[in-house]
Amino acid sequence: MRDENKVIWLSQTTLSVDETMETVQRLRERFPTLQDPPSDDICYATQNRQVAVKAMAPECELVIVVGSRNSSNSVRLVEVALNAGSRASYLVDYAEDIDPAWLEGVTTVGVTSGASVPEVLVRGVLERLAEHGYGEVQPVTTANETLVFALPRELRASRRSG
Repeated sequence: MRDENKVIWLSQTTLSVDETMETVQRLRERFPTLQDPPSDDICYATQNRQVAVKAMAPECELVIVVGSRNSSNSVRLVEVALNAGSRASYLVDYAEDIDPAWLEGVTTVGVTSGASVPEVLVRGVLERLAEHGYGEVQPVTTANETLVFALPRELRASRRSG
């Protein structure tokens, strides 16, 4: 490295917030003038979900994560739930993937989803859990997400004309 005073850290947006910050701390020990990225490098949706899972997992015997196995942020949520104190955590694509054996002896189930999971899939999981006696839902809010992404101008124009 030519100039150790000109080092910046970046990360994959779906990495664990805690693990990323541990790595950044180690980097700061080696490079005291380490610069942070221009903005948080972990996407807000991923970070918010990890924080919410850490808040609810200690109260849950089981955490079900709705998301795909090829989604690193969904897979990471399973790990976060287990590390935060849930006895078990499983990743499901659909409500039908829930194994009733997972629910045996479980009184509290937490549900979360990967950042890009359609709400209809989460509702399906909640409905399936209600069929098994888990009808009471208590939302966990650790951050209010108010960011809205507008369609690109070209798509808005074609939408109006079509």
